[in-house]
Amino acid sequence: RDLVADARLRVDGINPTDAHRAMGRGDVIFDVREPAELESEGAIEGAVHIPRGLVEAQADPHLLANEALAAQRDGEGRVHALCASGASAALAADSLRQMGYGTTVIEGGLAGWKKADLPLRA
Repeated sequence: RDLVADARLRVDGINPTDAHRAMGRGDVIFDVREPAELESEGAIEGAVHIPRGLVEAQADPHLLANEALAAQRDGEGRVHALCASGASAALAADSLRQMGYGTTVIEGGLAGWKKADLPLRA
């Protein structure tokens, strides 16, 4: 809990509607849920999906294993992290921030996204 609370102090939040609009302008929605969660709860069309345990390896600026993230690190865009509730997303966003990415946490996680009636992949 303390790690999540500390991470939230260092990373701003963004409401789901604003994150969706930002995605339309080229920002990345970064979903750190596990594959089983994507299957059972739904996924956001166009989001980058990397489970929380692999975030640092996939976003490493020296490896740049994920092109969508690499483009954000080198450009003006931001990465908006999402998980089920916000805890894992806060940790991931803080790690990305330390790696040089502009990050936020989508408030309310996927539940907030659904409550805002934003689209999910069919």
